[in-house]
Amino acid sequence: MLASVGEIVVLRDGSGPEVLLVHGGAGPRTTWGALAPLADRWTLAYVHRRGYPPSPPPRKRQDFEVDAQDLAPLLVGRPHVVAHSYGVLGTLIATAAAPGGVRSLTLIEPPLTHLVPDDPAVARLERIGDAVLTHGMDTDPAELREFLRLAGAPIADGPLPEGVVAGVRRAHGSRPTSEARPRLHTIRDAGVPVLVASGDHSAALERICDALADALAGRRSVRPGAGHFVAAAPGFAEELETFLRSSVA
Repeated sequence: MLASVGEIVVLRDGSGPEVLLVHGGAGPRTTWGALAPLADRWTLAYVHRRGYPPSPPPRKRQDFEVDAQDLAPLLVGRPHVVAHSYGVLGTLIATAAAPGGVRSLTLIEPPLTHLVPDDPAVARLERIGDAVLTHGMDTDPAELREFLRLAGAPIADGPLPEGVVAGVRRAHGSRPTSEARPRLHTIRDAGVPVLVASGDHSAALERICDALADALAGRRSVRPGAGHFVAAAPGFAEELETFLRSSVA
């Protein structure tokens, strides 16, 4: 079932308690496809961020603060929220503004590089990530490919696939992730149940996820096998469902 909420579209499938799914740079189908069987027991609410049809394009640029504004009305029903990558930023900002609006948070590989200062690998991730968002296809080719591989894009040694190029162009001009400073202490103090998950493919992202779990007093999960798209990793769906069931209060 498609529903417009404010200026974005949410596709709902299944029955049971609602699980709001907030994608990052990749679209909902790529990010969350492996979780589809959960619709037998949960209502999966697939958020389509601005720029991802059928939602409209952003008015100016991709911006995690605007994402937070779009997500705010979706928290009225107090869903579980699962967010990936860039989508985690807006999710955390919206949750900090209304921590009673979420039943639980599952956060997958967010680019919250400020949580791990003075780490060379994390600093490089921040630099090349911001470069891709700022310069798009004009980013240094080697750094662009490095970032795309880290982000799970299907690339080989030849020309970049058309779909990958389209994704880079869509992200071009986005607000840099290094500017995000969600109020994590507000979420922690509210006692929101949190699961932080990663795919064990990037030392920088592992350290960020460790730091985030610590900051939010959350559980930590490492699920290798699907790179950045941790939701598709073996065992993740089962672990997620166990966590959701434990967070029903």
